[in-house]
Amino acid sequence: MKYKRSITIFFRNFAAIMTQDKLWNANYCKVMAANFSLFFAFYVLTPLLPLYLSEHFGATKDVIGMVLSGYTITALLVRPFSGYVVDTFPRKKVLLVCFTAFAIFFAGYLAASTLLLFLIVRTLHGGPFGALTVANSTVAIDVLPSSRRTEGIGYYGLSNNLAMAIAPTIGIFVYQWSGSFELLFWIALAVAVGGLMVDSTVKVKPQTSHLKPQTLSWDRFFLLRGWLLGVNMVAFGFSFGVLSNYLAIYGKEVMGITGGTGTYFMLCSVGLILSRIQGGKALRQGRLTHNAGSGMVISFIGYTLFILVPNMVGYYASALLIGLGNGHMWPAFQNMTINVASNNQRGTANSTILISWDIGMGLGILVGGVIAELISYGAAFWTVVLVNGAGVALFFLATKQFFLKRNLNETVF
Repeated sequence: MKYKRSITIFFRNFAAIMTQDKLWNANYCKVMAANFSLFFAFYVLTPLLPLYLSEHFGATKDVIGMVLSGYTITALLVRPFSGYVVDTFPRKKVLLVCFTAFAIFFAGYLAASTLLLFLIVRTLHGGPFGALTVANSTVAIDVLPSSRRTEGIGYYGLSNNLAMAIAPTIGIFVYQWSGSFELLFWIALAVAVGGLMVDSTVKVKPQTSHLKPQTLSWDRFFLLRGWLLGVNMVAFGFSFGVLSNYLAIYGKEVMGITGGTGTYFMLCSVGLILSRIQGGKALRQGRLTHNAGSGMVISFIGYTLFILVPNMVGYYASALLIGLGNGHMWPAFQNMTINVASNNQRGTANSTILISWDIGMGLGILVGGVIAELISYGAAFWTVVLVNGAGVALFFLATKQFFLKRNLNETVF
């Protein structure tokens, strides 16, 4: 009798643990689906916008860089405030407002008949994008059980990666089939509205922080405890900013590859997805610095291969390596930033790492365009290698110990 009772208690406790610690709960899946939608809408246009500006408006390389960097700069300016807003006001309301504004701006691309109007719309569009990515990722953390949070943050990025894999390929196929950029803008608008509808069904527990007055300080807008993590991320954002925005033109003008951009992003995303899955165990074990370090070294090899071996083998192999590296590095850095923050600063921590990425992306787009105009695209990508290498060196020389001294949670190494 006692034996049967022990078995019953065991299975009852096991069932309770499984219910409490369920990673793939309905709300988490919905947030991931919405995240896929917002990044699909973003990436379906990203590789083709330089061609659109060049062919439709006759924009030069440096002007293209200026126009495209406006989006990132605005996102950068908005994110410090969005982190504070997400931590202070009801998160679901903030999320839905941001998603609505993000979707509406795609209609602005259809209405922009001049380069100046397009510049204005593209620049303003970065605002809701910056706030939305902070709000959505913070809600994802909220709907995760605390025991699966580190792992869940890593898997959350799979929705970004899947969007990166599918969206550019679909965008390029639609353009080659139809020759219409307007159709792409409509697709982006429709997908964004779909994501908004999905997010509207997510159930979020009301947080109590918005009921209490909070003292305004710099640490409510940017996580000062994680400042060096942010500085380190700038180097990696710079590298990907140049790659993602000038890949299509570089492939067409320098390497003579006209249809390889979609395949490149597909392979990059395959690497991202594989590394997220493979790295899940290490994240569960708290091996954050291990994942970050190995990921950035793999990415550095990929960027170097891209410019050092200017043929099809180097071109596509670099995509897989950069994907593998970033897939290990990004969730590790995000978790490290969250781990140096208190629970009521999750939004601020998320905005901090995204701000740093945006600074790097914006600088990469702007500087990459200027260097390409003054020298060549090859010189722009060599700059990527130098900046990325500096970021790797900074991590091993300073950032790793910086994090370990400030870590508020248990980490293996």
